[in-house]
Amino acid sequence: PCNLTGWWENDLGSKMRVFKVGSDGTFSGEYHTAVSSAKKPIQLSPLIGSQHLDEDGQCTFGFTVNWKTFSDSTAVFVGQCFNGDDGKEVLHTSWLLREKVDSEPDDWKATR
Repeated sequence: PCNLTGWWENDLGSKMRVFKVGSDGTFSGEYHTAVSSAKKPIQLSPLIGSQHLDEDGQCTFGFTVNWKTFSDSTAVFVGQCFNGDDGKEVLHTSWLLREKVDSEPDDWKATR
């Protein structure tokens, strides 16, 4: 089965650490993004999530990252863990990022 606990790195060099997945599938951790449009220096950010525990081990999961230490934005990720032919676990994710805007008319540009 796929185990989210541990360190993960994506193609852009961002790193995520999941501390421990509970028996109910909940987890917490930290995310260090390698890319940002914020003006402040990138810092480690907390994450919290939930994993659907499947018998075949190729689970789905989701988590939220609060970039509160350097940006007025929040990101959500959803994905699935796959056990590759070589036995190595691989995560495939999609994400949405919501940035703070100054007014409701600017809402159209707040989500990527």
